[in-house]
Amino acid sequence: MSHHNTIFNQLLHLIPRHQFDRLVVEHCGDRYVKSFTCWQQFMTLMYAQLRGKDSLRDIETSLKAQSARWYHIGLTSVKRSTLADANNARDYRVYEGLFYRLLERCQSITPRHKFRFKNPLLSLDATLIDLCLSVFPWARFTRTKGALKMHALLDHSGMLPSFVTITDARRHEVKVARETALPLIPDSILSVDRGYTDYKWLYSLENSGVFFVTRTRKNMRYRVTGQHATTKGKGIISDEIVMLEGTSKSGDYPRELRLVVFQDSETGKMLTFLTNNFKLAASTITAIYKSRWQIELFFKWIKQNLKIKSFLGTSKNAVMTQVWVAMCAYLLLCYIKYQTKYGYSLLELTRMISETVFERISLIDLLSCKYETLWAARGPDLQPMLF
Repeated sequence: MSHHNTIFNQLLHLIPRHQFDRLVVEHCGDRYVKSFTCWQQFMTLMYAQLRGKDSLRDIETSLKAQSARWYHIGLTSVKRSTLADANNARDYRVYEGLFYRLLERCQSITPRHKFRFKNPLLSLDATLIDLCLSVFPWARFTRTKGALKMHALLDHSGMLPSFVTITDARRHEVKVARETALPLIPDSILSVDRGYTDYKWLYSLENSGVFFVTRTRKNMRYRVTGQHATTKGKGIISDEIVMLEGTSKSGDYPRELRLVVFQDSETGKMLTFLTNNFKLAASTITAIYKSRWQIELFFKWIKQNLKIKSFLGTSKNAVMTQVWVAMCAYLLLCYIKYQTKYGYSLLELTRMISETVFERISLIDLLSCKYETLWAARGPDLQPMLF
């Protein structure tokens, strides 16, 4: 049986190689490189992500043990010093660019979100990537803590991060939102928490034809100008049309807004939502904000299942490279899940591929196997991997 149909080889064929090579040229990734190219670096780091390897020595040992199975993909020798040097020197923007090329491919096959309305639904938030300050002194966050901050715009159609940027941890989320051209099309609905309540920025969304749903700040001053005409839903206390008051606030957002007050039947907590959408039912507005929890689950998933908590290098470029390759791995798994209509969770898919990454079996056959029949589908020479 040919080595060329290993699971890993099939995954690499899903990468748009011509676009990757174009990014390498654009960022001079292979300048002065003799043998260990950006493509080989990417293959090695992708293998580390899929197999959960969190140290240079672990990667080197594992690949040596599987040398008979990876020579066909172009890897000659992977030494930890060579990989460390590549992570420090090769421009991370090669892998950042690849992330957006993969994103374009994924967006064409994702299912719609579960709401009845047809508007695109997105959530914007940020999370900290903790770093040890003594090892990463360039990432100072507080006196005793180091960190980077990942900002993500999550598309609820397929739960894909349609935009990701990584900044200094001290950079406030709303400043990044103000200064970034987010990929938001007219009539899309953006859900954000009240940390993003900057009325000038919200008004810029209004002028761009984008709807938003957020929580109100406790000190928000306003006057009621009318009642919304829609029928109240379960838990809806009030649904009002308001204008902001205050010398600066009224000028920052000079149009009417909608204020929906909701009481949680389980906790009795009162929640107040602010939106510029006057068409959807009040209960839908509350459900949109509740769905914002999906971005928290996304952050939790990538931290638990991708290698972005322990790093293979200490330089900023090495850290950024690893994070962007991890995000590419996430999109690759999503693409496989949606393209093959895989019926199980993304976590189960991740584990399945991790355990069979160098097995010589069709990816389609693998994904149609049940766990209990997986080993039976392997040839006699394909015993469970030890690494």
